[in-house]
Amino acid sequence: MWLALAFLSAALLGIYDVSKKVSLSNNAVIPVLFLNTFFSSLIFLPVVFISGSHPADFHIHLLLALKAVIVLSSWLFAYFALKHLPITIASPIKATQPVLVLLGALLIFQERLNLYQWIGVLFSISSFFLLSKTGKKEGINFRHNKWIFFIVMATITGAISGLYDRYLLRIIDPIVVQAYYGFYQFGIMGILMLTLWYPQRKKSTPFQWRWSIPLISIFLITADFFYFKSLAYEDALISVVSMVRRSGVIVSFFAGWLFFGERNLKNKAIDLLLLLIGMYFLYLGSMG
Repeated sequence: MWLALAFLSAALLGIYDVSKKVSLSNNAVIPVLFLNTFFSSLIFLPVVFISGSHPADFHIHLLLALKAVIVLSSWLFAYFALKHLPITIASPIKATQPVLVLLGALLIFQERLNLYQWIGVLFSISSFFLLSKTGKKEGINFRHNKWIFFIVMATITGAISGLYDRYLLRIIDPIVVQAYYGFYQFGIMGILMLTLWYPQRKKSTPFQWRWSIPLISIFLITADFFYFKSLAYEDALISVVSMVRRSGVIVSFFAGWLFFGERNLKNKAIDLLLLLIGMYFLYLGSMG
């Protein structure tokens, strides 16, 4: 069951990436991210009141605040990168995140994979790196482009967040994690809006309202809900869940083809085929 939830989360995460790309094109990044955290908090207010779930003590609040800082760091890097890079480059590079999560899971949580799962992981890792390599044909210098550095940093901080989730969900209810770290994100982004963006707003890219902006929050919350539910299962493997979750890059690929007119899709399609094979082996490995 946990693997099916991970696949559902992956599909929604792909649509979330497309919503981000539409929202960020020729638009101010910080206000878009601020509104994302605002709508997320707004959605979760009634959920928190109805469920009656609240953090137990000050220590729990500190853990959730740290979660907010880690996730926001990853988002800021990713949002700026996605604004300036093709989605068929940024999303595949971000999709290498499970490689770091896998290493962390093996070292920290002593997770062990069976043969099918290892085959799936190897296929998936190969696909992720080939996708990144194919992106070089877009004429972007990977060593000297700061937006590539940003998406790499987003990947590293995202992996840290994934490993931290596995720890949090062992001691805190998933609905509490998802709701309260979102509230902290909203507060932090409010400070960034007032101190960084608002005073300099006339010197940077102007902000434009788009209806795709609230869709970012809706699809992310739904994707995260199924993600946290997946990790809450005792037999769930964070290395596999994280790998499957990144398969949402397939949605980004089709969006790049259908809506954004991006190039080199033939090579990227071959890379994505390897990814699908990897996902199939991960599925086989979890059935036992």
